[in-house]
Amino acid sequence: MGGGFLVAMALPPWGVWPLAPIGLAIFALVLNVDRRQRAIRGASFGFSLFCLGCGWMFQLTPPGYVVVIILYSTMMAVAAMLARRGPYQFVALIASYTLIEALRFSWPFGGVPVSSLPITQASSPLAVVARIGGPLLLTAATMLAGVTLASAAQRRWQWAATAAVALAALAVIAQMVPHGHDVGSTTVALVQGGGKQGTRAATDDPNLVFERHLAATKTLNGPVDLVVWPENVINTPNFGSSAMREQVAAEAARVGAPFAVGVTQDSDLGADRFVNAQVVVQADGTLLSQYEKVRRVPFGEFMPLRKLLHAVGAPTDLVPRDAVAGTGPAVIDTPKLGRVGVMISWEVFFGGRGRDAAANGGRILLNPTNGASYVGTLLQTQQVASSRLRAIESGRWVVQVAPTGFSAFISPGGEVFQRTAQVEQAVRTRTIALREGFTPYRTIGDKPWVALAAVGLAVVSLGRRKKADIGPALADASE
Repeated sequence: MGGGFLVAMALPPWGVWPLAPIGLAIFALVLNVDRRQRAIRGASFGFSLFCLGCGWMFQLTPPGYVVVIILYSTMMAVAAMLARRGPYQFVALIASYTLIEALRFSWPFGGVPVSSLPITQASSPLAVVARIGGPLLLTAATMLAGVTLASAAQRRWQWAATAAVALAALAVIAQMVPHGHDVGSTTVALVQGGGKQGTRAATDDPNLVFERHLAATKTLNGPVDLVVWPENVINTPNFGSSAMREQVAAEAARVGAPFAVGVTQDSDLGADRFVNAQVVVQADGTLLSQYEKVRRVPFGEFMPLRKLLHAVGAPTDLVPRDAVAGTGPAVIDTPKLGRVGVMISWEVFFGGRGRDAAANGGRILLNPTNGASYVGTLLQTQQVASSRLRAIESGRWVVQVAPTGFSAFISPGGEVFQRTAQVEQAVRTRTIALREGFTPYRTIGDKPWVALAAVGLAVVSLGRRKKADIGPALADASE
């Protein structure tokens, strides 16, 4: 539990990244026990890690928070059980932990990759490893750092030296690999309307959010090439025929730049469905381009198992309508910038969304988000860390913008510029590079690292089993 607590303290908002390898070293050192004890200790590690790291989820859904803690603690128990005792136990632990993180990125409900190990390293020298292998290779690298410390604690100096050299080599190679190149520059403005936190569209007036962002925008003077508003700022049955579109277009004409605005509107599929999109509004009022969110928030934008939960009396009315998942590439078209990548809110936690945006021609990436429903900074700071990782992985600038914070510009190296404070009304403008080209992660993705971890775990397990089978025969021969 102490190891899990230290890893949690490496997560934002605490963000003491060296504590993650220390916590992982403790985790590794206590697993030289039988399978049952490994399961108990793995579950204890996961319990303390996720109770703290996923605390924001309690504000979204208390039952969901409890389920997540139980589920993720069980996953950590499985990871510990798979790390069988023997000389290669640490290798098995690296592989099993990486596979568990891969599972969390995709299951259940499409994946809930929050409070993940890679987020702890967004500020560390290891973050650059994401250029090669995204969040999964960064998971393995962080585990390798923990194993290095654990080996040194056991005075297994050869293992510690080998792991340290491998870790250093990986970081050096990551600095040298291709990571895109500049093809020009553009000036982007982000608008944060401000206001109190802990608000919901179902219980608060969404028009106030629109009015705050409109008021903030009126303080902006050009020249800029693009103005970005956060997710959900416009909530209307049909944006195309609304007065809100006309007001946004008027500001676009005044500033002399298109607006990329977050729109929630009714779906053509029925009154019980809605669309969450980022829409480009030109100065003449025409809607040039639209991206509809693909990765939806479970229990936030759709209610999994709605009928079952309703039957047992769960408060499914907190999410009265389900969002329709988009199917298009993660880009929008703009007049001056060309194609721009988009990861709406929750999507920034998934490395694949940044890859998709860069692969489809996005020369910068936008992360319009809405953390206004949550009080505090736990989720918001984890999101900034995720934006940093997506910038490193894609070799692109990321523009993150939220209605009540945090908003910021993030460089391809993961540096954060002009971050706003919470609840303040703010407009930030910055000239950033348009970039093209690919990183290794963009080219190879996650699957090879999943396969490598699976093969590594299988080889270690089969080798351990074969040794166990040969042992009695050798004993008989010696007798």
